[in-house]
Amino acid sequence: MKATAKKILQRKRRKARVRKHVFGTADRPRLTVFRSHKNIYAQIIDDTAGCTIVTASSLGNGEGYGGNKQMAQAVGTTLAAKAVEAGIKKVVFDRNGYPYHGRVQELANAAREGGLEF
Repeated sequence: MKATAKKILQRKRRKARVRKHVFGTADRPRLTVFRSHKNIYAQIIDDTAGCTIVTASSLGNGEGYGGNKQMAQAVGTTLAAKAVEAGIKKVVFDRNGYPYHGRVQELANAAREGGLEF
């Protein structure tokens, strides 16, 4: 097995372990994070209805490279502002199998500062 395939498989296993316990409801939807090499994406999802409520990403916003901590902070702030506007205050954080440091942590901290509770 190649190193990249093994890394992806390990992340999927971590994701499955986390998702056993994390579930978004209408009262507390799930904030999920996906990070690629060049960008970072975040969504707030209601799993009971099966719909995405709010999204934000660093893709195509014209502010520069999306794979750094500053862009993750900007995405977290944008997501929090959209969520508060949609009437969402409390969420459950889903790190999606990624370690809680670096860009994932910066996005979470910015979302907290923007008014989300988790």
